[in-house]
Amino acid sequence: MEETYMEKALELAKKGLGKTNPNPMVGALIVKDGAIIAEGFHEALGRPHAEADALEKAGSKAAGSTMYVTLEPCVHHGKTPPCADAIIKSGIERVVIGSIDPNPLVGGKGVEKLKNAGIKVKTGVLDEKNRALNKIFFHFMQEKRPYVVMKTAMSADGKTATKTFDSRWITNESSRYFVHELRSRLRAVMVGANTVIQDDPLLTARHKEDCRQPVRIIIDARGEISSEAKVLRTTASAATWIVTTKKAPKEKLHAFEKRGARVIVADETKKGIDFRALMKRLAEDDIDSILVEGGSLLNASLIEAGLVDRLHLFIAPKIIGGKDAVSPVGGEGIAWMKDAQRLEFVQIDNFSGDIMVTYDFRGGDA
Repeated sequence: MEETYMEKALELAKKGLGKTNPNPMVGALIVKDGAIIAEGFHEALGRPHAEADALEKAGSKAAGSTMYVTLEPCVHHGKTPPCADAIIKSGIERVVIGSIDPNPLVGGKGVEKLKNAGIKVKTGVLDEKNRALNKIFFHFMQEKRPYVVMKTAMSADGKTATKTFDSRWITNESSRYFVHELRSRLRAVMVGANTVIQDDPLLTARHKEDCRQPVRIIIDARGEISSEAKVLRTTASAATWIVTTKKAPKEKLHAFEKRGARVIVADETKKGIDFRALMKRLAEDDIDSILVEGGSLLNASLIEAGLVDRLHLFIAPKIIGGKDAVSPVGGEGIAWMKDAQRLEFVQIDNFSGDIMVTYDFRGGDA
């Protein structure tokens, strides 16, 4: 029964998808005399944690019960009070936990505190499933940088745009709906300046009403985008951050700021922006995940820096042709096949004729 109850808690946790970042998705059940007396989940960042939600619903009935929770209860004061304290106060006798929290502020301290209060604790129930559900959270806590998802769309012959840079639309509405969903799930969207100059995209999530908008991060080393670009005319509804360098004219950066954008002057290497340093800086601002939507030079830079974790590759049933048409990854490329970036296949999805292949990035020659 323990796994059955934990499966139910994981289903509850999924209700927070795209709303809790940079917090994890967490679900909780309170069981007494073989019956579920309360359920809870972490609804959104700043809202009560799953344990607190379930305890409030259970009230005094929680005394003498068992709680099933997908992640170790917290012991620190954040946007909400410590859940471990609330559990102890409630009179719960036993707590079954899916995974130990990778956050160093918790990391076993919650279990220890519960045990010291005389509560029986069991850990590791459906641990792998919980880690898979909270892949971004575990990565963010362990790697100290955002989880980076690269999305690119190409024709059947490997082109992302025609020789005139026309790219609307390679994919169909079903594919684009999924991309909007991805934007709402992840904390930020990142594109290069050329994408803004060529396409003038909004980069917002528009698949349903009241969805959370990502932070729009524009890589513009020389301050080349227009201050009339859509991403700068809509800063009131979705945050826009311009990542630039000292090469950009100060008056242009002031114009961006007047539009309501945040300007970040990035560190540089001989090749340009230091993306590793940038990712650490973004992590400090609680950017736990980024959807990279091109262009080809930005894709190449992030892959070369070893910063891409997952690839969603859309393939549309179209032929573009032409040696001057654009491909998904630009830059200098490699000279020898042995140096090719290795990918690990995850799955294939069909979006009304468009195919999306998902890969995870990995190193080595295996």
